[in-house]
Amino acid sequence: MARDLTEGNLSKNLLYMALPTMGGFAIQIMYDIVDMFWIGKISSFAMAGVAVFSSIFWLATVLNEIIGTGSVSLISQAYGAKDYVRVNRTIEQTIVFKIFVAVIASAFLIVFLNPLMRFFSRESTVISSGLDYGYWRIFFLPIFFATYSIHTALRTTGESRLPTIIWISSAVLNMVLDPIFMFERVPIVNFRGLGLGVKGAAIATVLSTCVAFLWGMAILIRGHGVVKIKISGLLRLDWAIDKKLITIGLPTGLEMFLRNLSWMIMMKFFSMYGSTVLAAIGVVDRMMGLAFVPLFGFSIGASTIVGQCLGANKIDRAERTVMLSAIYSSLFVSAFVILANTFPDMIIKLFTSDVEVVREGMLAIRIGSWAILLAGFSVSIMSAFFGSGYTKAAMFSSIVGRWFVQVPYALVVVYVFKLSGKFLWFSFLAAELGEVLYASIVFFKGKWKTYRVV
Repeated sequence: MARDLTEGNLSKNLLYMALPTMGGFAIQIMYDIVDMFWIGKISSFAMAGVAVFSSIFWLATVLNEIIGTGSVSLISQAYGAKDYVRVNRTIEQTIVFKIFVAVIASAFLIVFLNPLMRFFSRESTVISSGLDYGYWRIFFLPIFFATYSIHTALRTTGESRLPTIIWISSAVLNMVLDPIFMFERVPIVNFRGLGLGVKGAAIATVLSTCVAFLWGMAILIRGHGVVKIKISGLLRLDWAIDKKLITIGLPTGLEMFLRNLSWMIMMKFFSMYGSTVLAAIGVVDRMMGLAFVPLFGFSIGASTIVGQCLGANKIDRAERTVMLSAIYSSLFVSAFVILANTFPDMIIKLFTSDVEVVREGMLAIRIGSWAILLAGFSVSIMSAFFGSGYTKAAMFSSIVGRWFVQVPYALVVVYVFKLSGKFLWFSFLAAELGEVLYASIVFFKGKWKTYRVV
């Protein structure tokens, strides 16, 4: 059932929202980790191709972030104000509007994926692997976007366990389907598979996500607590709501665009050092994504509580939620820092036995772990911005960290001093330091406390 987060023990409410959300995000990240695990059995070139595609693909998810961020503020604050009619109408519009923009994004990616892949690599195997994997993910982008919205709808109304169950079931299905679709003979069990290679990994992910989408839609249409959407509401656009979704989320969308664009630039820098480095990025990026799970869990849980508390005009409770989120995030990430710095080789060897990739990945994952510890504070602080709808602050935090620190640092490393590739990894640590300093300044100024979207 939906839960009123403006009352009761704050720590229990945060953990109630964050822990299942972590589980859902962990399972979501497992899609890509499992894909990379099996792709690593093909070749390091295939890993590099998928890594390059992923950097391009995440640029397109800016549209998902724009609408998704707006929906978090609108739904949670409407729920906190007990305006349940508006809650359901906003959920309907979030889903249909996301599908609409995803169709546009898919068309764009289908046209430009090939030249973008060739921009990052001249290796034919790297390019073909990225295209084989990428076109399937692109074609079903509307389903991915809509599925994220279903989970957001449930989480922002206080239901965190059900979306986690959906994600877990979908991820288990993906884990089973991956080797069946990819290999001629399924590893371990030695059954006959379909032998589709890298393409098979993408198809397995698409099918698993479709199951999550259909399951989630059935729940929302049938009704869960105060949430019950109508099919008729999914057949038309409501510009009054859609405009707010865009307006609130646009700074976050711009932030994500600039963040992903900076990542693409960094990928270009890394590509100058060869496919071995690109393969290492493919592994490290996914492990970093897994390490970010507790951060996202606490941030999204805190954003929901902040939104509901601001809707109920409980400012002090919203502020205490953010601080508690920062404390819990740092504690959870500390475990990963210890693991990454003690057994870095074991982590990389889970995906590949290539000596060069392992050596490159060990340094990267050590540096990355400390960067994530810093990110834990900035991500928690930003939950105040997302919950209140004051998303411009998150945008400027990212701009400072990525464009005023990371990219200039990389330019100096590559073009001024012409250092080895290992020095590029330190750019992520510098970026997070810049981001957390700016976010902290804005948070303590307190403008977010007076910001409202409903």
